[in-house]
Amino acid sequence: MKPTTLVLSILFMGLTFTDCLRAQSLKKEGTKNATFQSKQIDSLLAEWDSQEKPGASVAVVHKGEIVYKKGYGSANLEYGIPNTPATIFHIASVSKQFTAFSILLLQEAGKLSLDDDIRKYIPEVPDFGKTITLRHLANHTSGLRDQWNLLAMAGWRLDDVITKEHVLQVVSKQRELNFDPGEEFVYCNTGFTLLAEVVSRVSGKTFAEFTRENIFEPLKMSNTLFYDDHQKIVKNRAYSYYMNGDKYKKSVLSYANVGATSLFTTVEDLSLWTMNFKSPKVGSEEIIQQLNTKATLNNGKNFGGALGQFVNQYKGLNQIQHGGADAGYRTYLGRFPDQDFAVIVFSNYARFNPGGIALKIADLYLADYYVKQEAKPDKPIKKVEYKKLKPKQLDRFTGFYWNEKERYSRKIYVKDDTLRYFRNEYSENPLMPIGDNEFQMLGVGVDLKIKFEIKDNSQVMAVTIGNDAPITLESYEPKPPSKDDWIAFTGTYYSPELETAYTVKIEDDKLLAKHFRTSDIEIKRVKDDFFSGNRWYFGNVEFVRNSGGIVQGMKVSSGRVRNLWFEKRAAVEP
Repeated sequence: MKPTTLVLSILFMGLTFTDCLRAQSLKKEGTKNATFQSKQIDSLLAEWDSQEKPGASVAVVHKGEIVYKKGYGSANLEYGIPNTPATIFHIASVSKQFTAFSILLLQEAGKLSLDDDIRKYIPEVPDFGKTITLRHLANHTSGLRDQWNLLAMAGWRLDDVITKEHVLQVVSKQRELNFDPGEEFVYCNTGFTLLAEVVSRVSGKTFAEFTRENIFEPLKMSNTLFYDDHQKIVKNRAYSYYMNGDKYKKSVLSYANVGATSLFTTVEDLSLWTMNFKSPKVGSEEIIQQLNTKATLNNGKNFGGALGQFVNQYKGLNQIQHGGADAGYRTYLGRFPDQDFAVIVFSNYARFNPGGIALKIADLYLADYYVKQEAKPDKPIKKVEYKKLKPKQLDRFTGFYWNEKERYSRKIYVKDDTLRYFRNEYSENPLMPIGDNEFQMLGVGVDLKIKFEIKDNSQVMAVTIGNDAPITLESYEPKPPSKDDWIAFTGTYYSPELETAYTVKIEDDKLLAKHFRTSDIEIKRVKDDFFSGNRWYFGNVEFVRNSGGIVQGMKVSSGRVRNLWFEKRAAVEP
């Protein structure tokens, strides 16, 4: 500030000379902090700051202003086009909050209620004998099976052209729910495709038109749209990539459905959306409150979900967030409402971790707000002392263990003189002895103990995990692979729900499930008639026998789809 300017400030604003000097000092300090934060963010994203790689776009919003924005890497590797804050990304499931918001706008206008039955608006949804409300759909408690899992089971590739009509047809053929509505939380994309269709049918506009007119245009989100036409040209969009060996390859996305996904936007535009939560220009404070409020199950318990978002704490601060992942796009929006702060990270690379980067960026700005965890003198941290058990003592606990309720198997084995709890090749934890038959599980972030014991005076070993609502698994002996034994499972299996079939055959000493549109699925025996598949959409297979012991069908589950029935139609030659 020049001397003449300083004098004028004192004369016309009633400021003291000290006030002006303090203002100058604060301005310099703010500039210094911003420079430091900018350099730190650059350091976090340095790996992606190359035109030879896909990358990311970042924006930070604080107190109604974008305080940082920048692009890294390439939006298009073929043409060397850089990512910028104005680059348009497909943001996948971060789209869902806009779908829930649209429903709330219509509710406020008196045109529907969150507690309406979905069949009131979309009668094609089957009558399961249980009411599924719009609220159930918006907080993932409907019990409906997930559209992506069902399509994949039916032989679709996720880079096929998938339209709204395709999804509605799959929904209309569902024969049973995963669970009764409101009883559980299981993430379900189907619900948000249905909600977008409700918006369309109630408003008389396409969902893309409704959101443009009622959200994007009022908020001046000029580079934002719901992409409901896979052939539409969108200027300045980023394309997505994955790594195959040591080369990047295009990760193709041809979705033509909206609601659960398919919002195209920039970090600049999404920043305007985050500002609307603090000072609503679109919607009302009541709508914002409803959108941000945790949902409850039928038993009254919360599970962290809100309407199209998730609510959690991060280092003592309230955060409302959602991430997204489709093709090679990886996105994250985290809002800290009490600090009027938001961080947005979009990437066009499949291995990118946007949530991890976003929270590291949040650390740079919010450290002064974090709750300090002070050690209480009357409760000193107790150092765990591990026992030394001999190899023979550890060998007693090795083997396979079965959870009958959840229908899964675990393996416990010894490696490098340490007992290990094995889930799969990507997930296992060491078990450190704290007693003769009690162990501490390491690497899980919580105090988790497991205890081995003889059950019912027999030689069956049981392992109990945790203290609150403990999980119990019982030891069993898996059957070795056997062609003679497998013949009973071979045959053609048909799903009337998906109108598709798999042929189960023995080839090259493997039991395979074969579909004419997809790669073969190897299914390995876990226990008795329960098998595990090696595809994300074909995770568990349980063969079902009739009273005479003859296999009559199989139930296939994949996390978001439970017990999908395939009837055995014909045997095949072994």
